Amino acid sequence: MDRIHTLGRHMCPNKQLKQPIKVTVTGAAGNIGYAFVFFAGQGRLFGQDQPIDLTLLELPNSKRPMMGTVMELDDCAYPLLANIRTTTSIDEAFVGCQVAVLVGAKPRGPGMERKDLLSENGKIFKAQGEAIDRYADRDCKVLVVGNPANTNCLIVQRYAPSIPKQNFTAMTRLDQNRADSILASKIGVHSRQIRNLIIWGNHSATQVPDASQGIIMNYPQPGMVTAARGAVSNDKWLTTEFVETVAKRGAAIIQMREKSSAASAASAACDHIHDWFIGTQSGQIVSMAVISDGSYGVPEGLCFSYPVTCQNGKWQIVQGLQWDELTKKRIEVTTKELIEERDLALQSLAANTK
Repeated sequence: MDRIHTLGRHMCPNKQLKQPIKVTVTGAAGNIGYAFVFFAGQGRLFGQDQPIDLTLLELPNSKRPMMGTVMELDDCAYPLLANIRTTTSIDEAFVGCQVAVLVGAKPRGPGMERKDLLSENGKIFKAQGEAIDRYADRDCKVLVVGNPANTNCLIVQRYAPSIPKQNFTAMTRLDQNRADSILASKIGVHSRQIRNLIIWGNHSATQVPDASQGIIMNYPQPGMVTAARGAVSNDKWLTTEFVETVAKRGAAIIQMREKSSAASAASAACDHIHDWFIGTQSGQIVSMAVISDGSYGVPEGLCFSYPVTCQNGKWQIVQGLQWDELTKKRIEVTTKELIEERDLALQSLAANTK
């Protein structure tokens, strides 16, 4: 462990705080990790009465910017940051870890084929899974943010067999948040009024944004609830332009900023963890990629984004929803892509162990 910094002097003197939750963030000096740790320090994960012990993991060549991040965290004097630890050792990073936020991943470079990307990330997430299996708390909860997030999550889970399967998730909350914002803009309401839009499948261009369960709170008047389809009155827009805009939002941001989404991804990761631990509101559905149990005909074992509700630190897939024919066809496409990703990644890992 390279550094341990106790921030006890920053704790709220007049508020009864709980025992800190141990949170490990990989890729902590990258753009998403950098934004995430400041949100975490503000209490976005577990609420304003829950301190955290934060462990930051980075590659040796990113040690300096990681230390700079810690200096900024120090300067924020966040009351909820009980301790900060930094390390470049994957084994040390997960000792006693209760929540693992796996952000660091190898990005797709020029000329890199998908199979190469899956191969390189397979090695990274295999090693992280093995470290979690050896050193983390037995009820450690894992959120994979680094892309390809669904398949990276599947790999981590396979190499951490002592941790319950339901403790492994990948993030599609960013896609859901994007869908909320896009629909709100279309209707002319605030995004906080949007509920129950669903992201099915992969966190990729094949994802399936679904407004069939969506509702608009306090619309058109306070106290009223209106179905998204009724508020938009344009099924063609909801099943074409809306779906395409959500799925391509990340690419559009890259085109404008010449950088991928960072703060919005970090914020979505906070939303994901918060709802997982604190629970969803009554009647609220959120999207999480989880290890499939076969629900909706998705092959068991794939990491697939479903509509879920959360309570007492556990998620549950919402059952009994119906797909129209167009949605069903799109689900088949995203499922096929996930199967192909899984097979390519596992074949590569098997070849590397021979």
